[in-house]
Amino acid sequence: MYNGIKVFDVHGHLTAPAGMRAHIYNLTGGNFPSNPFRSGRRPPELSDEAIHAAAQTHVDYMDARDIDMQIIGLRPPWHYGWIEKHLVASWTEFTNDSIAAQVAAFPDRFVGAAMLPQMGDEHDLGYCLDELDRCVTELGFIACYLTPDPSGKRNVPGMDQPYWYPVYQRCQDLGVPIIVHGSNCFDPRVASLPANYQFGFNYEQYLCYHLLSRTDVFERFPGLKVCICHCGGGLDRFIATDAQQYSQTTWSDNLFFDTCAYEPDYLALAIKQRGVPQMLFGSEAPGSGGAVRPETGRTSDDLIPVIGAYEFLSEDDKIDIFNRNVTRVFPALSKFDPAPPPPRG
Repeated sequence: MYNGIKVFDVHGHLTAPAGMRAHIYNLTGGNFPSNPFRSGRRPPELSDEAIHAAAQTHVDYMDARDIDMQIIGLRPPWHYGWIEKHLVASWTEFTNDSIAAQVAAFPDRFVGAAMLPQMGDEHDLGYCLDELDRCVTELGFIACYLTPDPSGKRNVPGMDQPYWYPVYQRCQDLGVPIIVHGSNCFDPRVASLPANYQFGFNYEQYLCYHLLSRTDVFERFPGLKVCICHCGGGLDRFIATDAQQYSQTTWSDNLFFDTCAYEPDYLALAIKQRGVPQMLFGSEAPGSGGAVRPETGRTSDDLIPVIGAYEFLSEDDKIDIFNRNVTRVFPALSKFDPAPPPPRG
């Protein structure tokens, strides 16, 4: 909590037991579609007890950072959009069933966001709709993830193109927000860099921000809500009135950004550029923010104290970021907040 107000985190990822890692090796090595959750033959490494134990470590991590509830989806490097096409559907179903199992283990701490069986060389995303429907209607998920570049090879249309429209339409119809996050990266220019997928995250998310904000996507889908991870991938270097660089259209009801950036000056500037109403608290705890801040001795994903210390934000601004904005974009979370914060003063 933050000063007695529940903190909702939009950027969380599945904490899987070892059995999940083993399954992808078996899936790709055996080259045969399978899903232990569907077959009823889960190994001990994927038992309810193993899933609960893994999820408990996640809950403990959240507790240490005062996070009350988190939307969890796949771990982006595990998207595996490059595996054999006949394996993608079963891997996606298995991942979503794993997310649902973690939610079931702690239903007052987690809600699910669907992975979709994205592939880079299809005509459009219409083939993803059945899994999206299953996740929403059967598993109770409240969001879905999209990666701008599922294969990591930059071979799909930009996110303003009709390729994406089937999912946009269905998400609008279902009232399900989209969380945009990068995934794999096979750009040969960064092949020698450790954790090179992080560079792909930045590029793909920043490009998505401009493609959605400078085109007619939200005119076509006025009820669609999209949250781009990691503050939108990058900061703007032009002034907001530069019409050659930035859209002068309004997308304030549609496009949002999470706070998952660990460098305090970068995060502060992102909030200032995007605006408080567009910012949703996200930490990816636990995830890539394990580096310790020398000045505090705390990990960099311990973001509530960082945002809480920003003097340029009012108390209402901070409550908006931690709670009000999140429940406005993801209204399904409201039922988990029996004592919501009062309206802005």
